[in-house]
Amino acid sequence: MIYLFIFLVILFVVITLLLNLYPVFGGTPSKEQKEAYKKFSNYVNGKFVNQVPTNLKMSLSDTYSMMKESISGGINRTPASQISVSEINWNKINSKEDSLTWFGHSAFWLSIDNKKILVDPMLGPIASPVSFVGSKRYTGDLLPIIDKMPPIDAVLITHDHYDHLDYPSIRKLKEKVGHFIVPLGVSNHLIRWGVPKEKITELNWWDETEFQGLTVVLTPSKHFSGRGLFNRNSTLSGGWVILGKNTRFYTSGDGGYDKHFNEIGKKYGPFDITLIEGGQYDRRWSWVHMTPEEAVQANLDVNGKNMMLIHWGGFTLAYHEWTEPIERALKPTKEKEINLIAPEIGETVQLDSDLHIPISPWWDL
Repeated sequence: MIYLFIFLVILFVVITLLLNLYPVFGGTPSKEQKEAYKKFSNYVNGKFVNQVPTNLKMSLSDTYSMMKESISGGINRTPASQISVSEINWNKINSKEDSLTWFGHSAFWLSIDNKKILVDPMLGPIASPVSFVGSKRYTGDLLPIIDKMPPIDAVLITHDHYDHLDYPSIRKLKEKVGHFIVPLGVSNHLIRWGVPKEKITELNWWDETEFQGLTVVLTPSKHFSGRGLFNRNSTLSGGWVILGKNTRFYTSGDGGYDKHFNEIGKKYGPFDITLIEGGQYDRRWSWVHMTPEEAVQANLDVNGKNMMLIHWGGFTLAYHEWTEPIERALKPTKEKEINLIAPEIGETVQLDSDLHIPISPWWDL
């Protein structure tokens, strides 16, 4: 018994040292920050909470079935071959026109009012704190793209999970970025990775900030956060509203379907385009990610004129086929007469033009 106790103590010490010394795990809110967060209604007992009470715990049967599926594998969960990236049109990206360029999953470049913005720029090869475990990117490493990027006015982060906030990407990007706008608590990760504190703005849900003529708002989501074993929900997660002169833009970030979409629509809609997550879903965590059908309804709730599905096309983080999200989204958008766009990874879409772009199923490899 004593040997087991000693082993557990040593294991705890090793894990604690790893979390503290390995920078990819990020930082931790200070005592002063935690004290300041207590005044917010979405911060309870030292943790950020959702508007609607949620519980990530799964039943024993669900845990068993998930482990079984993990071992048995599945058909078409990943592409049969590496996905090619469309040749990036830097002339379009560098122009003064409003545009959108998707890098797969939830990472995208946004040009609004000639302001260059990156949202959730996870461009690394694997969604994991270590290189030998985790889901590999379908396109391979996209970090070299950063070298070709022009100066970036702002980076916006929806939350701190590894498939959205990537240590190698931030380290490579930070010298090109003028400012970072993030949810509460996320600044600690960036500061640990060498981003100056004065270059970071933190927001709570519904907070608005004016950024170089744009209105930027952090909106609620129903999700969770954390990069380590002991810091779940120590930071906030959300979506982003960005309002320019000609384009009203919304992206949901990660999270399950709920009433907050209707609230966002009433307060800030309509939107010229929405980017809604609708991938990596599962019945066993139905509150944490939306199905494609729920994503379509979320677009209706926020009053989006045009819609794009995200959180797919990058990594395998669930048990459905990798093309299922976009294929399932096609039916309800057609039935409800919603204009869905599905650009290739790396393709730039002009937002000030007619967005009724014929869908070419590039995912049929």
